[in-house]
Amino acid sequence: MNEIIKEIEQAQLKEAAPEFHVGDTVRVYGKIKEGNRERIQVFEGTVLKRQGGSNRETFTVRKTSNGIGVEKTWPLHSPNVEKIEIVRLGKVRRAKLNYLRDRVGKKAKVKELVK
Repeated sequence: MNEIIKEIEQAQLKEAAPEFHVGDTVRVYGKIKEGNRERIQVFEGTVLKRQGGSNRETFTVRKTSNGIGVEKTWPLHSPNVEKIEIVRLGKVRRAKLNYLRDRVGKKAKVKELVK
């Protein structure tokens, strides 16, 4: 039984899932259906958390829009996520950045990782 579930989940995985971490600034291209039309909308922000595994893995991205914090959570292997671009790498020491929700302005920034 367990092997059957693993085979089904392996078939649903994307081949080219990008390598990004918590704290990185990413640009997510998501498909949006409006009636019978389909378009791509870009959402750019900081990755707050990644959770789950296999084909159930999700990630949460936060941005501020007109002074209001907006968060979206996407499944990593969803067909509704067209592509994910890494804009800049962040230097963090936490697995989940929930403390960024309480911060405003320059304090809400994540340091950039210089390689």
